[in-house]
Amino acid sequence: MFAVTTNDVPGYRITQVLGEVMGLTVRSANFGQNFTAGFRALGGGEMPEYTKVIYESRWEVMNRMWGEAQARGANAVVAMRFDSGSIGNFTEFCAYGTAVVIEPIAGEAPANPTQPQS
Repeated sequence: MFAVTTNDVPGYRITQVLGEVMGLTVRSANFGQNFTAGFRALGGGEMPEYTKVIYESRWEVMNRMWGEAQARGANAVVAMRFDSGSIGNFTEFCAYGTAVVIEPIAGEAPANPTQPQS
């Protein structure tokens, strides 16, 4: 399955638009992560404890979005975006896009978008 930020997939034609799909999660760092990151903040620089939470959250919402798209019969998501916001001490992460069915344009794309070309 393709998930792209563009409105189309080069070499493919969109044959069906199945609607908006999204994945959502609300997360917080645990006490240990907050404690360690607090000390790191004194010196500046990256706080890997928070980077890990954000990275894992993005993968989770992408997987949820892909699952919703597949349940609708899609084989691609176009115009995919991430969004985040805070709710009190928690952070909300969302991945969303438009679930579509695509097919290769003759001679321009592989027959199966999930298989890399060799």
